[in-house]
Amino acid sequence: MERAAERGGGVRVLEPGERIAEVLFGLIMVLSFTGSLSVAEAGREDVRTMLIGALGCNIAWGIIDGILYLMDCLSERGRDLRALRAARTAAVPAEAHRVIAEALPPMVAAALGPAEFETVRQKLLRVPEPPLRPWLSKADWLGGLGVFLWVFVTTFPVAIPFIFMHDVARAMRVSNGIAVALLVIAGYAFGRITNYHPWLTGLAMVVLGGALVAATIALGG
Repeated sequence: MERAAERGGGVRVLEPGERIAEVLFGLIMVLSFTGSLSVAEAGREDVRTMLIGALGCNIAWGIIDGILYLMDCLSERGRDLRALRAARTAAVPAEAHRVIAEALPPMVAAALGPAEFETVRQKLLRVPEPPLRPWLSKADWLGGLGVFLWVFVTTFPVAIPFIFMHDVARAMRVSNGIAVALLVIAGYAFGRITNYHPWLTGLAMVVLGGALVAATIALGG
């Protein structure tokens, strides 16, 4: 899975679909905590415990996801280095063409012919000798930090009502409203990038999120 992609000289940390998936996962985690809170019986100490659990869980997941992002960067860079060396050291041009085709998206590779692959092979032969091992750049480290912040910041609003409202029932209603709004936004964005009807996808995301939260709570998550 491509976690980072260069566009116009800059780096996009997560692809749009991955950003949406991170939001959905974070919301499910937070809602599994807030949804387990009993409105009729919960006191301030219960709310405090819930908040510590929800925010602590999301911080932990943000750290884990940031580390996984850095590992994925190393994995992709190592794969690129192996492909470059294989293309440069291939015994015959046809073997190099196959390596280059496997490194490209299938639809792009299918549109290229032997002449284009040979042009790429010749250019690869002229590039400087690559390093022996993959490395993490400053942009990668910043990307890992960005993943952590994205996971935490996009789900933190669900917990805000419990911080500032003493009425647990009212805080629950506002929190759920925020969660629904975030799910609709995530679904709408997902519909746009997949060419499905955005608003229907937004509503479907609310249903999916609710079902996943219910399953998580039922399973003791």
